[in-house]
Amino acid sequence: MTELLFHGAARRTTGSMHVLKHDGMMVSLDCGLYQGRRDESRELNQVFPVAPGELDSVVLSHAHIDHTGRLPGLVKGGFDGPVYATPATKDLCGIMLPDSAHIQEEDARFWNERRAGDGERIEPLYTAEDVDKTLPLIKPVFLDTEFELGPDCRGKFIEAGHILGSAMVLLEINRNGSSKRILFSGDAGRFELPILRDPSVPLPECDYLITECTYADRRHDNPTDMKERLCRIISETVAVGGKVIIPAFSVGRTQTIIYFIIQLFMEGRLKELPVYVDSPLSTRATEVFAKHPEVYDAEALKAWGREGDLFGRDGPVRYITAVADSKALNHRDEPCVILSASGMCEVGRILHHLKNNIEDENNTVIIVGFMAQHTLGRRIVERREELKIFGRMYRMLARVEVLNGFSAHADADEFRRLYAPIAGKIKRAFVVHGEQKQPVAMKAMLEELGCRDVVVPSQGDSFEI
Repeated sequence: MTELLFHGAARRTTGSMHVLKHDGMMVSLDCGLYQGRRDESRELNQVFPVAPGELDSVVLSHAHIDHTGRLPGLVKGGFDGPVYATPATKDLCGIMLPDSAHIQEEDARFWNERRAGDGERIEPLYTAEDVDKTLPLIKPVFLDTEFELGPDCRGKFIEAGHILGSAMVLLEINRNGSSKRILFSGDAGRFELPILRDPSVPLPECDYLITECTYADRRHDNPTDMKERLCRIISETVAVGGKVIIPAFSVGRTQTIIYFIIQLFMEGRLKELPVYVDSPLSTRATEVFAKHPEVYDAEALKAWGREGDLFGRDGPVRYITAVADSKALNHRDEPCVILSASGMCEVGRILHHLKNNIEDENNTVIIVGFMAQHTLGRRIVERREELKIFGRMYRMLARVEVLNGFSAHADADEFRRLYAPIAGKIKRAFVVHGEQKQPVAMKAMLEELGCRDVVVPSQGDSFEI
């Protein structure tokens, strides 16, 4: 019997984890961290759909924490099997999982200090020691190369075009002369974004599809328009003496924004000004990007060959890691651009830049990525008049601009381009990684394209296939 169990990112956008069971073998597709409301997320992150020690292997679609962030917890719980990932995903996990462990430890310390008189203590979800045990389990596999998951089951990574190293996962189960093919989209990427190659098309035919739907209900602006808007917003803010604050995911979004800003400088359309990447994780992620030109698209490869570095590390961009240098930015009055993490504004240095700058109407906050429900980033997008940061309320007087065209998630048209050639041959599709409207939109699209059976699973649902 073959069964799919949906434990994470079911009717929500974080905590991606889907378990394939086949004749005693169990494989987890992703093992992501839940994000959002702190108490709810903590409770969800402590629970796994099966005993960790019973899993045979994990296959990672990409390195974002909502797809990898519970791996150390899985290992802490007894898992010691192989974790398959592309080489770039393995390298990114090497910086992102230690960072996540630090956040877990700091959150636990903060909670315990705040509740010191209650006698209630919590332990971190996992620690740096758990990460040290996790990273050696990750086995790198190149795109389009088959790997064995069990006697009857093989996997293969296919270009997803989402972030560095991202992949869709094709699983094939062969037994007694018959086969089943399961395609997991991971996070499906965009076409014509800078730096990375486009998603692979046409996709391989499959019997069962597990697809994300983050932006299945809308259309993004194209990247060229985003570059133009970025230029205009920065120019307008600089003209009134303001600062531009950009909360940006350390992996992917930071590098794309920097790539565009450098292009605008070189083209003479944006006067050079100080640009700071204030995030140790973003700095290390940029180093990983520079290490993997094999995943660049043709334009980025040409620029890399000509200039040697796409991200201004030897020129106009200053990458900040030291705490003292980060704090010094709060005292600078001249116009500048500051990119910092975390992307959803829940933790990290971005919180300090927001609290120090959002009460100045000359400043601008540019939102360049998806903001999950119940995050500070979502409240900024909603333009709340007051925002709570570090326990204090701040007036939101700064200008807010939302540039969804920078999203690395496929939109409705791009999903249609991906799935139109194969939808009619899919026996059943499972729609995940969406909140409310998005799964409905994706279900309707797949049905229109000819998919006979489309399901939106809830947390804990299982299906025999």
